[in-house]
Amino acid sequence: MSHKPFALAALLAASCTVQAASDADLAAIRSQINEIKQSYEQRIAALEQKLAQAESKASKAETTATKAETTASKAEMVANEARLNVRQPQTSASAFNPEISLILSGSYTNLKQNPSERRLQGFIPSNGELMPENRSFNLGESELVIAANIDPMFRGTLRLALAPDNTLGVEEASVQTLGLGNGFNLRAGRFLSGVGYLNEMHPHEWDFSNAPLPYQAFFGNALGMDGVQARWLAPTPIFLEFGAETARAMSFPSTDETKSKNGLMSASAFVHLGGDLGISNSWRGGISYFASQPKDREYQDPLNGLNNSFSGSSRTWIADLLWKWAPNGNAKQTNLKLQGEYFRRTESGDLVYDTTTSAQQGSFRNTQSGYYAQAVYQFMPNWRVGYRHDRLSSGSANIELINNGTLTAADLPLLANFSPSRNTVMVDWSPSEFSRVRLQYAQDKTRPEATDNQIWLQYVMSLGAHGAHKF
Repeated sequence: MSHKPFALAALLAASCTVQAASDADLAAIRSQINEIKQSYEQRIAALEQKLAQAESKASKAETTATKAETTASKAEMVANEARLNVRQPQTSASAFNPEISLILSGSYTNLKQNPSERRLQGFIPSNGELMPENRSFNLGESELVIAANIDPMFRGTLRLALAPDNTLGVEEASVQTLGLGNGFNLRAGRFLSGVGYLNEMHPHEWDFSNAPLPYQAFFGNALGMDGVQARWLAPTPIFLEFGAETARAMSFPSTDETKSKNGLMSASAFVHLGGDLGISNSWRGGISYFASQPKDREYQDPLNGLNNSFSGSSRTWIADLLWKWAPNGNAKQTNLKLQGEYFRRTESGDLVYDTTTSAQQGSFRNTQSGYYAQAVYQFMPNWRVGYRHDRLSSGSANIELINNGTLTAADLPLLANFSPSRNTVMVDWSPSEFSRVRLQYAQDKTRPEATDNQIWLQYVMSLGAHGAHKF
């Protein structure tokens, strides 16, 4: 009985200990639950805030889309009105805003030989520009160009040339289409023929101060036409273009026959192709053919002062090749251009000797050829150097009046066989695409009795709209 109070006391103490431990654990659990609730409540609040922001952005995006749709609808309405009114005449004075440009050029020339005695021995004179014409200071040909798109179908160009003798001429006045579809385009009016490579380029685009000898001998500097030209660009991976022309070709080697007959008095055809080789090289080549029927094409023999004439057929073939190199395709710093053309012409018909007095006539046939090759290297920005070699072969003319003894070779001294040649070097500086100053030296051997050493100092300036030059 003595142990019962002690046992009861011990049991009571253990019960109080257990009770105290349980209360502490419950408090800890409640604390953890509260922490978890607060964490979830904070996360839920953050998510609700993000949801509100997303809903606000979506609302703004919807508003912007609605505005864009409204703007697009208005733009479509304006475009429809423009399409409906495109063929209606413009009444505003500012509606016609053409591209206008002016080319100014001039030179100083120092010539060893008298320029009035210059000739291409063995070749009938083209009566074209065989520059240089004068010594000392010379005003070059100035050009005024007006061009504009007429409507979505046509573009017009007018080019007026003011010569140093103060005469004004129409060099180009043509209308061309702006895409007939399937690669076809047409041009009508007065224009430079598409034969060869250099023929379509105007003097301010040349790399040298004068035209190569073949162009001077066979075309009188450039072949111009009054007629129609058709071109077709083939849908091929490389550049492939076909062209044909028919015209009243008044320039050499043709003559104007409109007073005696209607019809087609000259025709030409050409094909050009080209492409890229890697990213640094590009090329273009071509074959061209020109045919005409000159009648009473008169010329004066500068060696005896007599007037002669030729009537018959004239056929000219041209092969051209161009190669351009620029490191990684960037021509701004440095680039190289190689260019050359070969001409071959056959003329057959009748030659009239001394048209003003005896007018003796006999058959005539001759095949002549010529070429030029040039290299132009831009060794640093704005600076270039170049070299060109020209050569002609006059051929051996078959002249009936000489063969039958009516005349001797001395009676037709200009037609004596010879191979004119010329070597030219130049350096030019172009501070911008609108200006160029050039120093050029040429050793001209176009006549057998003398060599003409020629020094040029030339400027070419372009004012106003300046379109891209041809490739």
